[in-house]
Amino acid sequence: MKNLLKLEDITMQFGGVIAVNNLSLEVNEGEIVSLIGPNGAGKTTAFNVVTGVYEPTNGRVSFDGKAIVESCPHGKMKRLYAGENKGVYKKRIVKTPDKITKLGIARTFQNIRLFKSMTVLENVLVAMHMRRKSNLFTATFMLNWNEEKANKKKAEALLEKVGLLDVKDELATSLPYGKQRRLEIARALATEPKLLLLDEPAAGMNPQETAELTQFIYHIRDEFGLTIFMIEHHMDLVMDISDRIYVIDFGKMIASGVPAEIQSNDLVIKAYLGVSEDE
Repeated sequence: MKNLLKLEDITMQFGGVIAVNNLSLEVNEGEIVSLIGPNGAGKTTAFNVVTGVYEPTNGRVSFDGKAIVESCPHGKMKRLYAGENKGVYKKRIVKTPDKITKLGIARTFQNIRLFKSMTVLENVLVAMHMRRKSNLFTATFMLNWNEEKANKKKAEALLEKVGLLDVKDELATSLPYGKQRRLEIARALATEPKLLLLDEPAAGMNPQETAELTQFIYHIRDEFGLTIFMIEHHMDLVMDISDRIYVIDFGKMIASGVPAEIQSNDLVIKAYLGVSEDE
């Protein structure tokens, strides 16, 4: 199985606080992989490193076989660095989130971040603009009309695939919560990713919405040929849908494996899943 995403020794230190501590993991093509852990464990920080929001203090991120993010302690951090593997990484490869998105990595957020004053269709069209061929000149003089027409057609086709075509002209924020989550995923899909990062997609959902989300994630994985890397606290969803699971606590990996292995791991039970009252 081809490796698509690889994190090597990722450490993210803020001043004297190590939020992610020497994290290494892999996500293979076509998999659904989950990253779980208690609140504050460093999960979203790891996502922010992968997507270029944060430059790691140390370590490397590779995508599709090429290093896309790499850093080593520099500036004041040369003195403050308290993590592992200092001196292993010599380069600094820094890419902004838009550059990483163009490489084929898209994400959603823990708190829904739709464009509130735009319709469902407009939210998707905005995301598609990152791959447009027109420029300021052609847009100003409306010479990109054919491209805009084609993009609208593609956006409507995408909305049909995710079950939102019937609400395309409604304001994004007027949708029920579950459909807003679905729209945020659709907007990420509009960037044509190979890898989709989902940050707590089931947050705030009721059981029925969570069950629908589970089937929806399977559907988009197969329909769009995606690899999915997911942060989630809803354990039923995680155990049902994941091919493999990584568990972190205080920023450090404590376990990895298939769902059955994670459910029976003593460290995971004590740190996250909870100990039974009889013990």
